[in-house]
Amino acid sequence: MTDSSVLVGALNQVGEVDWNPILDSSVFVKQLPVEKLAWMLEKMCLTRYFEEKAEELYTRGLVHGTMHLSIGMEASPVGSIAALEPEDFIIHHHRGHGHTIAKGANIVTMMGEFLGKEPGYCRGRGGSMHIADVSDGNMGATGIVGGGIPIATGIGLALQMRKSPQILLSYFGDGSTNEGAFHEALNMASVWDLPIVFICDNNKYGMSMDFRHSMNVEYISTRAASYGMPGISIDGNDVLTVYQVVSQAIGRARSGKGPTLVENVSYRWRGHSKSDRNLYRTQDEIEDWMNRCPIKRFKQLLLTSQVMREDEIEAIDRAAKQTIDDAAEAAILMPEPTPENMEDEVYAP
Repeated sequence: MTDSSVLVGALNQVGEVDWNPILDSSVFVKQLPVEKLAWMLEKMCLTRYFEEKAEELYTRGLVHGTMHLSIGMEASPVGSIAALEPEDFIIHHHRGHGHTIAKGANIVTMMGEFLGKEPGYCRGRGGSMHIADVSDGNMGATGIVGGGIPIATGIGLALQMRKSPQILLSYFGDGSTNEGAFHEALNMASVWDLPIVFICDNNKYGMSMDFRHSMNVEYISTRAASYGMPGISIDGNDVLTVYQVVSQAIGRARSGKGPTLVENVSYRWRGHSKSDRNLYRTQDEIEDWMNRCPIKRFKQLLLTSQVMREDEIEAIDRAAKQTIDDAAEAAILMPEPTPENMEDEVYAP
């Protein structure tokens, strides 16, 4: 195991991998095109405003069922998906609004699905947890904890058998890593050197339990050693660290060297779901993590590094908010699903 002090932004690393240096974000930010940085900021703002609007619509009684918000975790999906090629794939989890937005979803169609409308991505049948866009490489999510991890291994096997240059990012939460499916899927992916990057969005809590009470390891990336693959834990609130690390893991997967386990350490500001009253953690803890806001942090970096002006940064922010407001207005007016076509998506005779 490499001493964490060797890697800027890395908390833990296991496995024999020749990682290129992980540069401090204040250095790395000057190596990326401004257009790329603007894209990252836009997607992070879109995710934040989508979820704040989602919360508002839920409060107004316009959302069927529950939802799971990822406010405070925007750097993980955006930084990692920024490293993909357009033809690559993702499969995410029940807290996946940011992943869907970063993969290029049509915001109006996505909002329509969230509100259970017929023109939504899944014709209003999937809702918040199951927004998918297969044509754009977003393979969706499952409400089953850890349920997407073995599916990811199946997708990775298919890509390998087709000799495809494409790779897959497989996202899951910290609670999923205690499921048997996690062990079986990662073991098989490693044995077959499948083109997958496994990304654990560790937001500190599996539902209402601190992850440290359910596993006896400090970093989930430590578990990678059991499967003979490299693992690394990083600051999941630093979008540029996420981008650097996942880029290298993607390069490894694409070159046929197999999977990597990346743990993005972050925090959800809201409860597990809308029914969660947040009685298991203190307000001081929540406020401490709110002070580490990945969006404010990225804005400040762009400003202090002099790669973007304050008016440019705020213009992106305002445009993102307007996009979400307009999408919500359009989605509210969309038609509801009707019983007449309810069997159209049933495949069994």
